Amino acid sequence: MIRREVRLRKEYLYRKSLEDQKRSIQEKKQKLKNALDEGKAIPTELRKDEVELRKLLAYDEKEQDAFTDHFDDEYRWAGVEDPKLMITTSHNPSSKLKLFAKEIKLILPNSQRLNRGNFVLGQLVSACKANDVTDLIIIHEHRGEPDGMVISHLPFGPTAYFSLSNTVLRHDIPNVGKMSEVFPHLIFHNFKTKLGQRVQSILKYLFPVPKEDSKRILTFANKDDYISFRHHTYKRNDGKEIVMSEVGPRFEMKLHEIKLGTLDQSEADTEWKLKPYMNTSLKRKHLGDDTAE
Repeated sequence: MIRREVRLRKEYLYRKSLEDQKRSIQEKKQKLKNALDEGKAIPTELRKDEVELRKLLAYDEKEQDAFTDHFDDEYRWAGVEDPKLMITTSHNPSSKLKLFAKEIKLILPNSQRLNRGNFVLGQLVSACKANDVTDLIIIHEHRGEPDGMVISHLPFGPTAYFSLSNTVLRHDIPNVGKMSEVFPHLIFHNFKTKLGQRVQSILKYLFPVPKEDSKRILTFANKDDYISFRHHTYKRNDGKEIVMSEVGPRFEMKLHEIKLGTLDQSEADTEWKLKPYMNTSLKRKHLGDDTAE
């Protein structure tokens, strides 16, 4: 069993490396094609490979704007099979963290909540794999305040690490609406970069496909790389006007790292990591363009 896990893991990483190579070549071909179409000079970084890239362009029957053919798409069954989620907390959770985990369970359809107890990460991941769980979610806290969320996609990854802030539970929201457990519609705002699309996929595929008449809406709105989460339901009054009510909870998420592996694999390659100490970090927006309304 262990040898099979190692072999499948190596095959997964190999396919991911091939995907990265194909994407890099496609981007170079697109840059060369744009330069030729616009009559501009060939970019300096492409001059060494210009001859080979021209040959590849000649064989392309149809150019695509971006590379979309994934050799190994972790979410290839999204929309075909409903996700199966497991939610747990850090060791010795406070009462507020337990309550927050219960509310996250209500937000996520097809999810189960597990009391952490003395389970270590390796045991958790192995148990989830054995029971066909698609995503393991662990919520952390600091002095009674939820401050972190880890989403690990199974069986091979990726694993995304988010910090949480400004958390408001349902009972702290005035005039809170009733919690509905129907499959929700999702709204993603300002996830325009390649990394933004990656984060959108990680979050989006936690949810099954909703029915058209679902009146439950979850919003993930990105501004300055902080993702604001809001949960609403709506109905039409006698005047046929749409009336929305917040259901809660609400919180802000910030991405810190994405690893190409599961939660228990400390040696997994890092796909992306926030580096706030860089000189341009205050000006750089990783997930989207905040000039867009």
